[in-house]
Amino acid sequence: MDQTHTLQLKEQRMGWWREAKFGMFIHWGLYAIPAGKWKGRAIPGIGEWIMKRAQIPAGEYAMLAREFNPVAFDAKAWVDAAVNAGMKYIVITAKHHDGFAMYRSKASDYNITHASPFRRDPMKELAEQCAKAGLKLCFYYSQTQDWYEKDAVGNDWDFPEPSDEDFQSYLDRKVKPQLQELLTGYGPIGLIWFDTPRSITEAQSRELADFVHKLQPDCIVNGRVGNGLGDYLCLGDNETPATALAADWETCATLNHTWGYKTDDQSWKSPETLIRLLSDIVGKGGTYLLNVGPTAEGVIPQPSVNVLSEVGEWLKVNAEAIYGTQANPFATEFDWGTITTRPGKVYVHLFERPKETLALHGLKNRVRKAHMLADPQSELEFEQTYDESTDTHALRVSLPKQIPVSAVTVLALDIDGAAEADNTLAQQADGHVMLEAHRSVIHGGEAGAKACLSKAGVLTDWSDENEWLSWEFKVTNPGTFHLRIRSLAEKARDAMGETIGRWEGGHRLQAEVAGQQLEFDIVEHSRVQNARSAYFHRIHTECGSVSIDRPGTYTFKLKAIKLNYEQQLGLKLVSVDLLLN
Repeated sequence: MDQTHTLQLKEQRMGWWREAKFGMFIHWGLYAIPAGKWKGRAIPGIGEWIMKRAQIPAGEYAMLAREFNPVAFDAKAWVDAAVNAGMKYIVITAKHHDGFAMYRSKASDYNITHASPFRRDPMKELAEQCAKAGLKLCFYYSQTQDWYEKDAVGNDWDFPEPSDEDFQSYLDRKVKPQLQELLTGYGPIGLIWFDTPRSITEAQSRELADFVHKLQPDCIVNGRVGNGLGDYLCLGDNETPATALAADWETCATLNHTWGYKTDDQSWKSPETLIRLLSDIVGKGGTYLLNVGPTAEGVIPQPSVNVLSEVGEWLKVNAEAIYGTQANPFATEFDWGTITTRPGKVYVHLFERPKETLALHGLKNRVRKAHMLADPQSELEFEQTYDESTDTHALRVSLPKQIPVSAVTVLALDIDGAAEADNTLAQQADGHVMLEAHRSVIHGGEAGAKACLSKAGVLTDWSDENEWLSWEFKVTNPGTFHLRIRSLAEKARDAMGETIGRWEGGHRLQAEVAGQQLEFDIVEHSRVQNARSAYFHRIHTECGSVSIDRPGTYTFKLKAIKLNYEQQLGLKLVSVDLLLN
């Protein structure tokens, strides 16, 4: 098959996913029975990993199947919860790392209809209800880790690590036969969601992706099939990027801290946080796959349902600004919110209300009308100008005195054509200059020690003090600027799997701009916790002030005097902010 035809097939199968923007992830399996506790002891970490974290022998864990009888499972109720939330597809664990198939499998007796008293096939019932509701049904399948199988990866307390030949045998004996069952017995499947590729080879990853596409050419394969393959990019769990990415991508995220149900984890995200995350992810061109973890009885916890229904209520008003939209055309992350677009439209998502006007620099399109999306008949006054001397496009929109209370308020702009932005790195309308890591130029350093950008656009692996960063930017409104460094805390795990927000300071840096130098230590002055930092906190370091006394183009240099790597974390740089006083 030639490359052009292959790309055409990919474009065809990606169409529904690019339109959907919002889906429901469901982690459900035997792990819902212990729900985070084993033999009276609370096991740290995420619920679906209890077999691994507690080192439960495979034979002992398998005995849970005899207890698994989720008679309260109601496929229609689950699908209704997704529909009411405004979700367009469901991804459910057909087989997680514990190796237990949640459907009627002939390839392995270790499945819900054979090994449990339940006997029903929940995947079949979900397929029927998804078809009735117009939702895409998708399957999660753990291709590399299978703690029940000696020839798979992950169970090092029962079995030695498999040889290459053993692992290929596992792929041929269990993985491909089960994928064939899932792709031939449940109707059209939107997506196979692979996970934790670990030691799988490129040839094996390609073999699985091709196997899926051969059985269902319109079925998407996610990036965690491994080795840079798959139809789209998966970021890390709960990870969002600093800016739009030049690829199809997805954030999968939890409603609390766990994926599989845990009785002790009732830390539900608020509707406001979820709505802002949805706006932020879609504004960066991504898709939001949000998880629920049903109980062993087969019930989605009511707090999850309640929170999701509030997201759905917001979407009933603001659907136009989410589904089928394109990313923010500006290559920057706005503190006040984000932007989505479609031809002829710009949607400004406001997380916080500006004072009396919304000011935006860099939109090149002619604006014909401005109104609140919730009130299409309203018309807001606006002014659009272009300053030839500074090459600055400016837009100011007068906001109504009263704006309905909402987690995200959307302002709609009718424009000529597709949105086009001036992405020169320049001072924003509020006077601030945001020098984001993903827009820096990296200089110097020894071969092999290069600092780099993560998939999320954060500078990592800065360990060589000979390396330095620079940005060239434009100032239109000079003055005195406060310098702030924004860095990222880890969502790290200790030996028991407990999530801890570690961060490493102790670095000494030097900034140079407009003939001035500042030296400062990276310390934690504040830890920002908002929707964007719900999973990975952002750390603010206040570094002093610099003066820029005239408009023009300037170069900012950031150099390392000392880089601290005692915790093996280093500095994870998000941005350097120049805040006009």
